[in-house]
Amino acid sequence: MRPYELGDADLDARIRSLAVDADTGLRQDEATGLVEEMMVTALKLLRDDATRGDLKLINAALKEMRYSFLVFSRYRDTHKLTVFGSARTPPDDPNYRLAAELAQHMVDERGWMVVTGAGPGIMEAGSMGAGEEYGFGVKIRLPFEAEPNPYIHSSRLVNFKYFFTRKLIFMKESHAFALFPGGFGTLDETFELVTLIQTGKSDLHPIVLIEAPGTGYWERWLEFVRGLMDRRMILPDDLRLFRLVTSVEEAADEICRFYANYHSQRYIRDRLVLRLLHEPTPEQVAALNEDFSDVLAEGTIEAVPASPVEVRERDVPHLARLSLHFDRRSFGRLRAMIDHLNDLALAEEGRSAE
Repeated sequence: MRPYELGDADLDARIRSLAVDADTGLRQDEATGLVEEMMVTALKLLRDDATRGDLKLINAALKEMRYSFLVFSRYRDTHKLTVFGSARTPPDDPNYRLAAELAQHMVDERGWMVVTGAGPGIMEAGSMGAGEEYGFGVKIRLPFEAEPNPYIHSSRLVNFKYFFTRKLIFMKESHAFALFPGGFGTLDETFELVTLIQTGKSDLHPIVLIEAPGTGYWERWLEFVRGLMDRRMILPDDLRLFRLVTSVEEAADEICRFYANYHSQRYIRDRLVLRLLHEPTPEQVAALNEDFSDVLAEGTIEAVPASPVEVRERDVPHLARLSLHFDRRSFGRLRAMIDHLNDLALAEEGRSAE
């Protein structure tokens, strides 16, 4: 593959040397090469005669992402729930109380942390429920929301100039999403989240559409979405990518059930690898091939060990794995298969408890 360089031998050697010299001595591997490419890109912008506005945009976005990655890296092994919803929801609204109760429950009873947009309304409720020690704030700088809500510790607060970098961090750092009623911003986040999962640009995550009983907000949204299905603009299985709930217990159970067996996913070459907490039996793998053959582009679903690259990168090599040549289209059906694997683990735990 052609090297990504400036094409000037002296400059390229200096870039390579600078990346190595700046390294702590622990990362002289592929990571160092990627940093070299980033420096090459920055210098190519100079050669491209990029405008000042373009350079400011890229510079701000890169700095925002770097700092965000640093903040969240300290809590990489803790599951995080992102709470979306209206900034205009008052404290006496039942959805405000529900958001606070859900956040508190996920922290106190499930051992999760909570991410919000750091603003007022539903965001404030989620931050308050999580408490200063277990909440993150991912704030957009707006003239009418100048200050973050008072429930977020400054060490876990990140301020963003751009919506696109902020939304990237929401999606990248969260393990589940609770969507409360809201306006344009909430609907934008809802559709983008579902689109990213539907198209495979994001890993599968549990998504709950949650509102206080009798509110009626998400029911009307679902009527519109089902209309898209009736017009064949989305598939019936796409509706599996989220679930409507009206209580803290329903939401928490749906979120945590998703991780009863499923751990994570990764593509190795052209095959999707699902990493699992419990190894399926040969009989269960055979049943998966019979029940979910429609998600395969070719071949079969197979139990496999960790690949050499996963072992080398220490990417949870101890976990069980299923490998399949996924068609990269049937994400609703893939979610159904993951739900089935989670049900198998929960059933086994139930039998063990007896």
